[in-house]
Amino acid sequence: MSGRHFSEKLTSVAQSARQVKFEHDSFSQLAGYLEKLVPIALELQQGSKHDDLVQVLEKDLESATDLISLCNNKSQMYLLTHCRSVVRQLESVTHDMGKSLELVPVASLPGTDETKKMVGNLSQEMQRIRFQVKESEDRICRALERETSSIRSDLALQNSLLVDIARTVGVEDFSNNPHALKNHIDLLKKDIQGPDDLHMSNLIAVMFDNVVKRHHGRSSGNYHESRQRRRYEDPYEAFLCPLTGRVMSDPVTIVETGKTYERKAIEAFFANCQDNKKPAICPQTSKKLQSLDLKASIAIRNAIEEWHARNESTRIENAVPMLDAGSPEADMIEAMEDIQELCRRNRHIKAKVRNEGLIPILVDRLKNGEEVRCKALQTLRVLAEDDDDIKEAIGQTTAVWSAVKCLSRELSREREEAVSLLLELSKSYTLCEKIGASSGAILILVGMTSSKSENVLSAQRADDTLNNLEMCDANVRQMAENGRLKPLITRLLEGPDELRVQMASYIADIALNSEGKERLAESGSNVLIEMLESNKAGYREVSLKALRALSTLDSNGCLLIKAGILPPLLRDLFMSGISQVPKLKEVAATVLANVVNSCTDWEDVAVDNEGNTLTSEQYVHNLLLLISNTGPAIGAKLLQVLLGLASSPRGVSDVVSHIKSAGALVTLIQFLEAQQKELLVTSVRLLYCLSPYMGQDLADGLRITTRQLGTLVKLLGQSGVNVEMAAAAGLLANLPVTDYNLTRALMEEGVVSILLSRINDLKRGVVRIGAGKYVGPFQSGLVTILARFTYDLDDPDMLNIATDNNLCALFTSLLQTVSLDEVQRWSAIALENMSMKSKHFSEVPEPPAQAGGWWTCFKKPSRQPAAGLCPVHSGRCSAKSTFCLVEAGAVDPLVACLEHRDTDIVEATLQALSTLIQEPCDVERGVQVLSNAGAIPPVMAILQEHRTEGLRERSVWILERVLRSAEAAQTIAGSGDVHSSLVDAFRHGNYRSRQLAEKSLKHLNRIPNFSGVFQPVGRR
Repeated sequence: MSGRHFSEKLTSVAQSARQVKFEHDSFSQLAGYLEKLVPIALELQQGSKHDDLVQVLEKDLESATDLISLCNNKSQMYLLTHCRSVVRQLESVTHDMGKSLELVPVASLPGTDETKKMVGNLSQEMQRIRFQVKESEDRICRALERETSSIRSDLALQNSLLVDIARTVGVEDFSNNPHALKNHIDLLKKDIQGPDDLHMSNLIAVMFDNVVKRHHGRSSGNYHESRQRRRYEDPYEAFLCPLTGRVMSDPVTIVETGKTYERKAIEAFFANCQDNKKPAICPQTSKKLQSLDLKASIAIRNAIEEWHARNESTRIENAVPMLDAGSPEADMIEAMEDIQELCRRNRHIKAKVRNEGLIPILVDRLKNGEEVRCKALQTLRVLAEDDDDIKEAIGQTTAVWSAVKCLSRELSREREEAVSLLLELSKSYTLCEKIGASSGAILILVGMTSSKSENVLSAQRADDTLNNLEMCDANVRQMAENGRLKPLITRLLEGPDELRVQMASYIADIALNSEGKERLAESGSNVLIEMLESNKAGYREVSLKALRALSTLDSNGCLLIKAGILPPLLRDLFMSGISQVPKLKEVAATVLANVVNSCTDWEDVAVDNEGNTLTSEQYVHNLLLLISNTGPAIGAKLLQVLLGLASSPRGVSDVVSHIKSAGALVTLIQFLEAQQKELLVTSVRLLYCLSPYMGQDLADGLRITTRQLGTLVKLLGQSGVNVEMAAAAGLLANLPVTDYNLTRALMEEGVVSILLSRINDLKRGVVRIGAGKYVGPFQSGLVTILARFTYDLDDPDMLNIATDNNLCALFTSLLQTVSLDEVQRWSAIALENMSMKSKHFSEVPEPPAQAGGWWTCFKKPSRQPAAGLCPVHSGRCSAKSTFCLVEAGAVDPLVACLEHRDTDIVEATLQALSTLIQEPCDVERGVQVLSNAGAIPPVMAILQEHRTEGLRERSVWILERVLRSAEAAQTIAGSGDVHSSLVDAFRHGNYRSRQLAEKSLKHLNRIPNFSGVFQPVGRR
């Protein structure tokens, strides 16, 4: 953010702070500080060196903005109960801004000394400021924080507190207008954010109810319509057992006395008499009993049941107003606990609860706070237990959706209650569908079953719920989509045919992750391939599509091959029956392409009874025939199959042979003109794979028409770097570099300017994100293609390309800056090609006339070149016009490459350096140039290492030229390693190495000069 933008924001926030009504004085003081910061912000806008500091101050300002927003959006009573917290935050924000201001580099500010001094003073003042809560607000908060029981028991204290609270929030006449304060309390409930807020809200609501009932004779729930609960009917004395004093559940009467007792109680009394060897008596009359006969008191039992029923009805009716949205939460919880008790004691009471309309009310309570929500979930579960009618009634409400929503809340107990309710509801098939249709339900339940779940009980119940939800096939699909694959796999393996087809269709349609694809392939590939081999209608189509989904995972390729996927796939591709369904042919081609490109296990797999493999002539010819006679969608997939076969080191030779025998290369080249991107990309990649083995054939084919060649060139010029561009570059790079006609065709397509532009882009790092893995192959291909223009420098057009674009300097730069092996090798080759022409292009001045007499003929000519002339070419040289390696500064980079690990690079480097000591150059001066560049020791090391015969031959050739100098020979003669390496080359090298080694040993006087073991060595 610029300083000016920041200063404008400071002004805006300061204005907002002055408008805050809560703790107005403190916020006004903050506004004053912000206004003082405005000129400082304007000073900081000078230049960009203070941007980091401005960002720090902006972050502090955002904190102040958030606090101002909180004070503007929260209710007055919420701010009152949080007054100390708000003031502490305000103080913290001010202190933080003061500390940030301390970071301002005062010395670098362009302002006056007065401004700089103001910065320090303002920083200190803002860090020292202490804001105070208003005394009245602080007194209220301290009173509310007392022990809850002491407040609840002191009605006078409650009244006094409410009067203070009302006055603070702007309600002046609380006694005559309690409804105004009730509105503030309702707003406070909406601002609840945690358990502390809930406790404070409940405390104020209880105080309000108590005071209003005491002075106004009505509850806060409804001021205009007082709700009175029905009184419970006390039990009659006849209902009470004389022994237990409790209402009897199984009343019986002693036949002799007519007195009634609880059966268990009187039987225990008689048993006690018998144990103590006392006569049995009637407890009420003390009369000895002759008989212990008891008779069920049906009349009393019926009366007691009727009494229970009346009281149960009363309790249910009383629960309705207690569960009203405006009731205190304590009343709601009490009512729900009462309902649970009634239902557990008498399951038939559930019908009364439903008929009273309590189920929708209970569901509505899921919108309340945490405690009420938990109790409502628990109550709904108790009602639903073992009662299908109640489950159905709950299902007709929003209970399922609300329970799913509760699953994602933070409170562990609430999640446990929610999943317990869903577990009970999931025992109904109808509700299984509804739960599964609830957005996110199955996803959350699957997540809860994770081994990392905090609540083991909740995880187990979630798992049980999912097991129940499996009853609905649509849920099985959702489970698979969310990673729970076992139900789908079980149905696929064990279900009837129709169910297998449905499960296979799920596999084909859903988006599976890698783990899911792997599990399904391991468990179900055999079944799917069995279905693929079936002749039943619909089986092949759905199994093909399922296998297509699984084959997109590379690791599944080998597994599918082992399961026997290849024979039925090839049947579907090549048999006439399937040809009537082109879409299936495309799917089969896609599966085959995925499998072939994912692994090489197909190389040894017989695909028919005759033992043929995929690379057998019959199948390659069939593929080529099908490619030429089918549409672009299938053609692209079949080309991908060929690409996979050609990518195999073992299979590529067979593929190349069969393509040649079928005469199909021209057809494959023609796909470069395809309009469909997938077809074009695949054809380029395929031809690239074939190019190392069919380079000249491809060159000839591309020269038939230039359209395909132009397509490849255009690909190189596209922005960024992608797979087809890298393949196109590699394809053109693999074509014979000495094919002059192809080089001219490329030149006419404008490839040179494209190559130079893209090489420069890559050197500057102009590549889009994500293209990294293709940059190396692409750059290597570009440099190789460019190097081909150095092979025919006798052609004026080629020469102009090399000189106009200073290719010698470019390849020298690439040698130094790009570490790719192929770039370095081809840069060295290009430099060799150009250096071979340097002597021809070097401008050698006429020698000066010799002064003196006849004796000057015997004067030894000077070995030093004239001033301004090249020491190697004895003329006027430059990198641009004569391609001189010395003038281009290429010698040192080439010498550095002599220690490369890649022998091809080392050999190319030796070839390039050899051009400096080869006639018609001045060999002695060339040796001196190499010696000055430190080239001789690494050449000797290459000879000693003997990594390849080619390197030995080239290093011996250079050393032989070096040893022509007596001084150099004397220096090298002391090295025993060189002597032994030369002897080894003389004895065991190829014919040319042995010739060169003999001459070198003669220079070292190790072999007499009259020895003529080999014929003289000619030019290289």
